[in-house]
Amino acid sequence: MALVEMVMPKMGESIMEGTVLKWLKQVGDTIEQDESVLEVATDKVDTEVPAIQAGILKEILVQEGQVVAVGAPIAIINTNGEDQPTSAAPTQQEAPLAQPEAQPAAQAAEAPHASAQVSQRLEQPASGRFYSPLVLNIAREEGISMQELEFIPGTGKEGRVSKKDILDYVANRPEGGVTAAATQPAAAAPLAPQAAPQPQPVPMAPAAQVSTAPAQSYSGNVEIIEMDRMRKMISQRMVDSKRISPHVTSFVEADVTNIVNWRNKTKDAYKKREGENLTFTPIFIEAIVKAIKDFPMINVSVDGDRIIKKRDINIGVAVALPSGNLIVPVIHNADQMNLNGISKRLNDLANRA
Repeated sequence: MALVEMVMPKMGESIMEGTVLKWLKQVGDTIEQDESVLEVATDKVDTEVPAIQAGILKEILVQEGQVVAVGAPIAIINTNGEDQPTSAAPTQQEAPLAQPEAQPAAQAAEAPHASAQVSQRLEQPASGRFYSPLVLNIAREEGISMQELEFIPGTGKEGRVSKKDILDYVANRPEGGVTAAATQPAAAAPLAPQAAPQPQPVPMAPAAQVSTAPAQSYSGNVEIIEMDRMRKMISQRMVDSKRISPHVTSFVEADVTNIVNWRNKTKDAYKKREGENLTFTPIFIEAIVKAIKDFPMINVSVDGDRIIKKRDINIGVAVALPSGNLIVPVIHNADQMNLNGISKRLNDLANRA
């Protein structure tokens, strides 16, 4: 029996995690290679994740609504199509039973290593460093202030703190980790005399209690609503967009009389033939695609001093949910579709949203 782990794929340059929206396959279902297995939301975009190999879905490791880091396992696929867990399980379970006496020695050996990891802190705070929502959520749950977070070494791109980095830090963090965070910069002060502001984590020690204080200041007839995961994600992405994206507004008037007349003339025949409504949105999408083809340099992003020119034309369309939230499903490779294809894809995304 060959078991293959299916991991959360990387679906963008800066995407570090995704939220499982819906499993399209259940345990025991037969799946073909490249067949869609689940739906995942990243940033404000949702997409389907295909199977990496054909076989039988043996186990689902992540439930709907959970946030998963890129590269983390989400499911196990049995590529042989045979469910024989008992043949391999005993050999894997006997190994831990045969080594109970060796574990204390291993734990004793890990203790100095753990203390060494705690001492491996940055001498200077990494101010302005990017943190993924997953890392920030873990830090908030563990009571790690932003000042303490800036001293955690990161192994990710450009020194970013990954999920593994912060979990290792939490596992080796001594009792009263915030206090330890304050004393460490103070000990490093003789090595860097000009770094006097480093002991700032001391006043931030009660950061975990700040969120509870405002609740006592509310007066009058109010209702406190805890944000769900999607609202938190939207809020974080809006802040990120304001911080990293240029904001330019331009107004251009266009006469769409001919478009309105053409749609009014063809919409009834289209609905009778295709069974779907023809709205103005796919018409505008097709116009945007043509504009991007004429001016490809608007379909770019900036990475440091480099300009990343996107050859694929993917169009995001805002869709309002019954809950009041707003998501932006993406029509991938919209330049390869005609107006009918764009309309059908748009209606499908809107119905599944």
